[in-house]
Amino acid sequence: MRVPFIAGNWKMNTTVDEAVKLVNIMKPQLEATTNVEIAVCPPFVSLSAVRDLLKGSIIKLGAQNMFFEEKGAYTGEVSPLMLKELCEYVILGHSERRQYFGETSEYVSYKVKAAVKAGLKPILCVGENLAEIEAGRTEEVVTGQLVKSLAGVDQFPGTVIAYEPVWAIGTGKAATGEQANQVISLIRQTVTGIFDKNFAYDMRILYGGSVTGDNIEEFVGQPEIDGALVGGASLKPDQFVSIVRQTAQINRK
Repeated sequence: MRVPFIAGNWKMNTTVDEAVKLVNIMKPQLEATTNVEIAVCPPFVSLSAVRDLLKGSIIKLGAQNMFFEEKGAYTGEVSPLMLKELCEYVILGHSERRQYFGETSEYVSYKVKAAVKAGLKPILCVGENLAEIEAGRTEEVVTGQLVKSLAGVDQFPGTVIAYEPVWAIGTGKAATGEQANQVISLIRQTVTGIFDKNFAYDMRILYGGSVTGDNIEEFVGQPEIDGALVGGASLKPDQFVSIVRQTAQINRK
């Protein structure tokens, strides 16, 4: 059985002091929860401080992005070799990277391959925007992003995919559980075609897009959805703890 996974993407929020405070508030409550894997993904500047707080903890640490070269004259970038000393997971291909920084799926594939080579576990994001869903292009867009983003990538245990419909991110307008489950089922079928059935079955596929403590049960109660990539609610201790606890309870049913 796939262990549910809840990852908090803090995006460009929190100073180092604020990140430390946030972890200290949530840590005791999150560590009291079983049957669900938990990760937090703070900004780069806070990774070292948060890593020190989480030593010996069940809570995992992830980064929000990564460049694909190991080192070199790439001012302002962070390499996989830098991250592997700090964290276990790295978010790649997030819609905000695609939208604001022009990252294509081909470009994301370089990052995924570099992360796998370094032993980091990618959280690969895919999803359609509002115009694409209204045009009925969800299947075309999502499968296209997957195939291109995973081109040349070797199977790597622990790889996670997050389906994040762009039209639902930060808008307060989430997909329905049924909608998300349908697309995630399609993602699993696509991964089966790229790799094989066993790898696709073992891979955890998350939903991301205005996830809260009020709607998490609708998503993790679906058969194909293995957890959530949580944005704004991951910065609110009560909300994030509630999301994790509800996910753990559903897993025990």
